[in-house]
Amino acid sequence: MELPFFHLYGEPPDPRAFNFVHAETIPSRCSLHDWRICVHRHANLLQILLIEHGAGEVQYETSMIPFHAPAIIVVPPTMAHGFHFQSSTSGWVVSFTEDVARTFGDAAGDTVARLKRLTMAPVVSIAENDMARLSDLSARLSEERLLSREGFNVAVNSYLALIAVEVGRLAIGRSGTAAHFNDAVIERLLELIESHFRSRRLLNFYAAKLAMTSDGLNKHVKRMTGVTAGQLIRRRVVTEAKRQLAFSDQPINEIAYDLAYADPSHFVRSFRKETGVTPRTFRANAGRLA
Repeated sequence: MELPFFHLYGEPPDPRAFNFVHAETIPSRCSLHDWRICVHRHANLLQILLIEHGAGEVQYETSMIPFHAPAIIVVPPTMAHGFHFQSSTSGWVVSFTEDVARTFGDAAGDTVARLKRLTMAPVVSIAENDMARLSDLSARLSEERLLSREGFNVAVNSYLALIAVEVGRLAIGRSGTAAHFNDAVIERLLELIESHFRSRRLLNFYAAKLAMTSDGLNKHVKRMTGVTAGQLIRRRVVTEAKRQLAFSDQPINEIAYDLAYADPSHFVRSFRKETGVTPRTFRANAGRLA
């Protein structure tokens, strides 16, 4: 199948969306779809789901992750995701474009960057009092949008800032691998990998872009994240390979060339080394997803 892009789920994509902030309750949309949101992507929206009550599963790329209230789920732009909620689930979905961060005084985008780096652990369990505070902020944000009173844009962005900062704090406080969220070198490296992973696999390319030696970069990344820079690069390539295997009918040999492997056999060997299975086996198993 081809993986669909939506603006909000079920709505046509809007690549020109700018200064967009939206909040809605989970039942308002999910109940219309029998509490099942099929796997999809958003080109330019970051979403924060607040699970007040209930439980379910989130499909995050090709992984299925269970969740139970109270919990936060963060979905960065372009991330393949879907949900199966219990019908008793309640909570909020807050969606916004990244440019909004500039309006609440975060010109460097640090708050959004922290949220986008939660892909390794997208489901964060939190205390009930923390959820109550976040839910109240989301309800106030939604009210400001709906009533559109004088100054509502300032109020909406202020509530969003409080939600984003609080979610970032809670996630980092419950993650043992969150030290790199504020590290400029790691942030820049991840940006470079995202831009060049299809064609650039050698560490010296990224080290040169960061004005570091390859050895120095590797040591820094290992100290901050527990893995090497080379592993970060390979992880991103494998993530893309999994996405294309699971969500497209593209032949395996075409995926290999699309990801700049010398030949399909090299791709098969590399994929099996990283995942323990061949691309063909992974695709067959992934047929159960979505």
